[in-house]
Amino acid sequence: MEILRYVAFSTDPKGGNPAGVVLDATGADDATMLATAAEVGYSETAFVVESGDGALDVRYFSPLAEVPFCGHATIATAVAHAERHGTGRLRLRTAAGPVTVTTDRAADGTLVATLVSVAPRTAPVEEADLAELLGILGWSAGDLDPALPPRAAFAGAWHPIIAAASRDRLAVLDYDMAALAALMARKDWTTVDLVWRESPTVFHARNPFPPGGVVEDPATGAAAAAFGGYLRELGLVPVPATLTIHQGVDMGRPSTITVTVPAEADTGIGVTGAAVRL
Repeated sequence: MEILRYVAFSTDPKGGNPAGVVLDATGADDATMLATAAEVGYSETAFVVESGDGALDVRYFSPLAEVPFCGHATIATAVAHAERHGTGRLRLRTAAGPVTVTTDRAADGTLVATLVSVAPRTAPVEEADLAELLGILGWSAGDLDPALPPRAAFAGAWHPIIAAASRDRLAVLDYDMAALAALMARKDWTTVDLVWRESPTVFHARNPFPPGGVVEDPATGAAAAAFGGYLRELGLVPVPATLTIHQGVDMGRPSTITVTVPAEADTGIGVTGAAVRL
């Protein structure tokens, strides 16, 4: 297999989130894909197989396990495909459901991709689970922003949304990886989406990701889509809305994610970002 390496949600290779991309994984079995993702060492690697109907079958593997959907690896895959075959619209079949991605070239020549997620939804976070999560993070109830209540949110994968009342609280991330990994395995959470609201449409995020074998993800497109759905479902932004999420700043890999939230309920959330080859 030819393994490509891209960084998504940044035009600077020193920023964004690195992803592995295999544009032709025909014949690769699960063990091979998992071993390849572990060898690449990024939080996710996407494996693509062309189908007879023009769609692309895509699977995503962290170094430790398969995940149903990954936003930054989808952006990277779309840009890699556009470099080989030209810009346009792709239909992806993922374990989470159908996802469309459109690529275009910005005025400065940068390739940019926009994915549209599966229909998002939210669910309550049980009090005991929230207390356990906060304890592992070293947060207290007083650290939370009451205007953005805790919820589990889904747009291809599940993420608990936990909003900090201050940027200073978000800036400090120190937790027990084993304990958080165990809780997330029980609840089927892919990352934890820690957010702080700077303005009505600008947010900062950090995403602990022990299931992927990393302390923190520098840009999480799936969580950004889930967060957009959360804001719409709870009426926390007027829709339609275009949001900017800054992620990775605190770990030295700044990323910019643009989230488009349509007004219509049960419609997919748009996630846009640039990607460049490493």
